[in-house]
Amino acid sequence: MADPVESSAPKEGARALKVAAVGDLHVGEDAQTSYRDLFGEISSEADILVLTGDLTNLGKPREAEMLAEDLRNCSIPVVAVLGNHDYESGAVEDVTKILRQAHVHLLDGQAVEIEEVGFVGVKGFIGGFGSRMLGSFGEPAIKTMVAESVNEAMRLENAMRQVRAKRTLVILHYAPIADTVAGEPPEIFPFLGSSRLAETIDRFQVSAVVHGHAHRGSYEGQTPGGAKVYNVAMHVAKPSGRPYALLEI
Repeated sequence: MADPVESSAPKEGARALKVAAVGDLHVGEDAQTSYRDLFGEISSEADILVLTGDLTNLGKPREAEMLAEDLRNCSIPVVAVLGNHDYESGAVEDVTKILRQAHVHLLDGQAVEIEEVGFVGVKGFIGGFGSRMLGSFGEPAIKTMVAESVNEAMRLENAMRQVRAKRTLVILHYAPIADTVAGEPPEIFPFLGSSRLAETIDRFQVSAVVHGHAHRGSYEGQTPGGAKVYNVAMHVAKPSGRPYALLEI
């Protein structure tokens, strides 16, 4: 059985940072589920909580407020990115403001350093993987879609260049590789992520990558350059046996 804590141990004797990572909470206005107890548990198990998008179900400010209320029970730093669901109601600025006021390090093309580890985050976008990745050809709508995918990869690269720490965790919503979406219907693979993200990641030295979005995907894979990738969507089975993954960075 795999060790419940995945290790990308730091070199030169630096203290390992224990990161709990989970995505796709989908907090809804009518939700019966509270995450207060889960956040309390995570606070005793990890040094940092990372949330990989789809924090709300419909991107409504009230949903963000409910999440912020539950996060009061989290006593460790929280770093997050948004997901596609968080954009649904056209209130992403309000959602962002609410979560940042709740002291969440909400990243959208930025980096933050905590305990000598750089956390870099973008949402990412669709586009497909490998030789079947969607190209910028044909109708303007297709070119617009590809341009958005390229833009997210460029924003990730710009954020990576801000990092001065020797250890880096990349936080995405969309997948950078096909391996961690395996288990989803093949027909929807192009809508679950893009290899453009992996191409960017492999230009840098990265300790690990986490993402969500693919609820029925697979837990672990790696980029062509060898960076470890973990799908931490809530319903994906993890070695921890809990809804969140535990990583040592």
